[in-house]
Amino acid sequence: MLHFDRFTLENGLRVIVHRDETTPMVAVNILYDVGARDEDPGQTGFAHLFEHLMFGGSVNIPEYDEPLQMAGGENNAYTTNDITNYYVQLPLKNMETAFWLESDRMLSLGFSEKSLDVQRKVVSEEFKEHYLNKPYGNAWEHMRALAYTTHPYRWMTIGKELKHIEDAQLSDVKNFFFKHYRPVNAILCVAGNITTEEVKQLAEKWFGPIPAGDKYIRRVPAEPAQQAARIETVYADVPLDALYKAWHINERLSPGYYAADLITEIMGNGFASRLYQKLVKEEQLFSNISCYQTGSLDPGLLVVEGKIVEGKNIEDANAAVEREMQLLIDEGVTTEELQKAKNKIEAMIEFEDMALLSRANNLAFYELLGDANLINDELGRYQAVTPASLQETAAKVLRSGNSNTLFYRKKTAAN
Repeated sequence: MLHFDRFTLENGLRVIVHRDETTPMVAVNILYDVGARDEDPGQTGFAHLFEHLMFGGSVNIPEYDEPLQMAGGENNAYTTNDITNYYVQLPLKNMETAFWLESDRMLSLGFSEKSLDVQRKVVSEEFKEHYLNKPYGNAWEHMRALAYTTHPYRWMTIGKELKHIEDAQLSDVKNFFFKHYRPVNAILCVAGNITTEEVKQLAEKWFGPIPAGDKYIRRVPAEPAQQAARIETVYADVPLDALYKAWHINERLSPGYYAADLITEIMGNGFASRLYQKLVKEEQLFSNISCYQTGSLDPGLLVVEGKIVEGKNIEDANAAVEREMQLLIDEGVTTEELQKAKNKIEAMIEFEDMALLSRANNLAFYELLGDANLINDELGRYQAVTPASLQETAAKVLRSGNSNTLFYRKKTAAN
């Protein structure tokens, strides 16, 4: 059970305080309710671009990293299709440095053509290195476009195409910032050996004067239910054929999400999983295989991906995956098999909660979902899944008409 207090500033900034008397450090996490799904289809990659711009200096502090390092701190950030998250960890005695730095970034970035040009080039190089020039790097670009026809999950966090970032103008960037990176759209979580009153004083001092901004109202088009199987074949300079399969699942807080997550544990997480035992060890169709779900807030995907053994047929490998999924639909799982998957989830949750930064991050995330206390209910939602409800979810999710299959094939002289 994680304990916390919370309050909201007049400008709408939600603040969560988690006390841990055992640590000399403090974690300061700021989560902004903006991700790639909030972008204009003609200007994608902006949320990720801001992850970089936020480290390029703010209106009153030209250099972010140097004062933080002098205070003994470390920081990082990440962007997903749903959220943007910034976090700092530093000695407790220097906690106010984090409030000073983060509040100035929230007030306004140090917008300049030079900063934009530098970060635009950084993101462009990242796009080329990880998605254009890396083997299998564009697989998810194809898979997202295959699985989603309407919802903005159809493009990657880094953007739909490089040109959108290359053409980004300073006015576009400013508009995006003042629309999304406002106190009313943010959650601050502070974790460490601190009191709620201390955090309240610092939050009022540093964040209180920042204008609230307009509450962002999300109007994301829902993805229509998929009725027919979709298949795409891509040829690329890769060493082995690879198979990617994805099925649509329920949104993050639905019971079906937890059942789908347990399916991924049973089918393809680790050497003891069904797909690994059957298709890697026994039938030797795949050199490796995994099953996971995308964890997105809106309805996401349950995914199977694996590399095909040299000389084996990718269509045979695909048929074998479908056979194993049908077996799950037809016969379900045993109580023991399900309990083992739940035990792994429980261990993962407990391991995550050991880290101060992780607790600060997760409390902010669950507050975004609707209530930070959901963090204490999460394990119970997994425990509520029964063999029958898991089998019901498998039948709903793993049907042929809900499937998206990407054959990522090695280029040869024949093709």
